[in-house]
Amino acid sequence: MFHFKPEGMLLDTAANRQSFKSLATLQEAQLTGKILESRAVVCDSEHNLIVDMGSYRGIIPREEGALGIAEGTTRDIAIISRVNKPVCYRITGFSRSENGAVVPRLSRRQVQQDCLEQYISRLVPGDVIDGRVTHLESFGCFVDIGCGLPSLIPIDAISISRISHPRDRFRPSQEIKAVVRAVEPGGRVSLSHKELLGTWEENAALFHAGETVAGVVRSIEDYGVFVELTPNLAGLAEPREGIAVGQHASVYIKSLIPEKMKAKLIIVDAFDASYHTAPSPYFISEGHIIRWRYSPACSDRVIESVFSDPAGT
Repeated sequence: MFHFKPEGMLLDTAANRQSFKSLATLQEAQLTGKILESRAVVCDSEHNLIVDMGSYRGIIPREEGALGIAEGTTRDIAIISRVNKPVCYRITGFSRSENGAVVPRLSRRQVQQDCLEQYISRLVPGDVIDGRVTHLESFGCFVDIGCGLPSLIPIDAISISRISHPRDRFRPSQEIKAVVRAVEPGGRVSLSHKELLGTWEENAALFHAGETVAGVVRSIEDYGVFVELTPNLAGLAEPREGIAVGQHASVYIKSLIPEKMKAKLIIVDAFDASYHTAPSPYFISEGHIIRWRYSPACSDRVIESVFSDPAGT
């Protein structure tokens, strides 16, 4: 059984490096169908990818560069954009160049097809999976969920605390966890992320009234300033002039009120800073979620996500 990971996760592993030690180890990888990873260094004029395999330069022919290229359902940018990035592939054979050098022939498409059939098509809503951020748009975060196959986390599913752009939470090439929200016919998967970052009570338990803690200004309203304490916990401070969205802040916690899911804050200081807040640890990082309730049991307001039960019960 092959394990299908986002591109970049195999690159520096010992098992991957072992296959590039000699022609014999490459031939063994071909015989076993082993999935390998290397950096694409050139996309030639015919859109074939040239791959750095240590002592060898492998070639991924255009039609083998991505699932859907041969059929015309995937644009060539899916190949061109892989230059200087890791790509996964299987060795399909060996040829020789005009000067007699051995040239491994590779297929990324084949690995993607297997990933789709053996892994992605079997996912169900609620499954917690690995992902790798590929790029960020104003509406969401694109994630490689296996062998270069993309999925999207909409911006409103990234965290409970609202952000103005996914770059407030993620960066390209970041390895993350995500939860499957839906699987459409054909294998297209939509994702969520906020359910992995803890409930209101789990996040509030990290703080106590009377503490002064770090935060990030996320929005400014007429009635107050919302300051994020964690990606799934924000509090409201009284209006204050001279504050801008995105600034870092030190805030005094007046009170935490679970019945209303409120954190009352006082801004001590707000300032511009070049450093980024560290990603919060996941409260859920594996397995399957059937139902996730953010709000405390004592709260009349219910915020929850309902997925599926893989056992059908």
